[in-house]
Amino acid sequence: MSAVPADWPHVNCSQFVHSGGMRWHVQQLGDGDTVFVLHGTGASTHSMAPLAAELAQHYRVVLCDLPGHGFSSQPQMAAMRLPAMTRLLRELLRTLNIKPDYLIGHSAGAALCCQLVLDGALRPRCVVAINGALLPFGGVAGQLFGPLAQMLAVNPTVPRMVSWRARRNHRMTRRLLHNTGSAISEKSVYLYNRLLAMPAHVAGALKMMANWDLVSFARKLPGLNRPLYLLVASNDQTVLPDQSRTVCQRVASASFIDLGAYGHLVHEEVPEQLSQCIRQLFCETVATRTVTDIELS
Repeated sequence: MSAVPADWPHVNCSQFVHSGGMRWHVQQLGDGDTVFVLHGTGASTHSMAPLAAELAQHYRVVLCDLPGHGFSSQPQMAAMRLPAMTRLLRELLRTLNIKPDYLIGHSAGAALCCQLVLDGALRPRCVVAINGALLPFGGVAGQLFGPLAQMLAVNPTVPRMVSWRARRNHRMTRRLLHNTGSAISEKSVYLYNRLLAMPAHVAGALKMMANWDLVSFARKLPGLNRPLYLLVASNDQTVLPDQSRTVCQRVASASFIDLGAYGHLVHEEVPEQLSQCIRQLFCETVATRTVTDIELS
């Protein structure tokens, strides 16, 4: 496993932790109540770094690269399923001796946060889902997505081809990021391209997509017994906002919060404003809320 590059965000807070048969890349910064933050598929701690820096002014923030992502090691294919990955995360938290007060997850990371609560492993004060991917894809797309991802994941030449293209230029990376509906900085584009240039990271993302079955998870989600704040950007082109509206209808503890016209990577577009919104939610004392609109200025 390669070392974390010297120019990686928050590299001074990085450590490698052995847990559950894996070597995890973990970052910890700040002091206070503990916030455990999980990135989405295909990303790494770098994606959450700007938001983490803002939150670390008030809390202890713990981040990790998901299995097979970034600088964490590559587990077996079966370990990339939602329940198995959640077990690995539980073991990591035990190794770190951490019981988070709050959970924040972006996209697929939000499903992992919810599963940690549904399993009874954690009892956080609340769960914050940033453009959370919490429901299965519907229709023809849902029927084709899994088999296609599985075909790509088991083909060892695919990650090498993707990484070869990423090393040649940033065009593919820019197109992928543009399709999220977000406008992010050149530095962020550069960091995503660095990840795509790593075949192991590409393989990990493909394995996660190939094994990501949310059907049984969605059936259990209404049993979530902690406040679930669905932070939704209206220009998200990856996880459409209507998915969060559906979740809000099904889950009594959920609240829909409209962040305005940002994209899937809203936490990278406006981390300071998003941090303020999240801090406000953390301070909420009411267990459940009605639908509200909190526009980011």
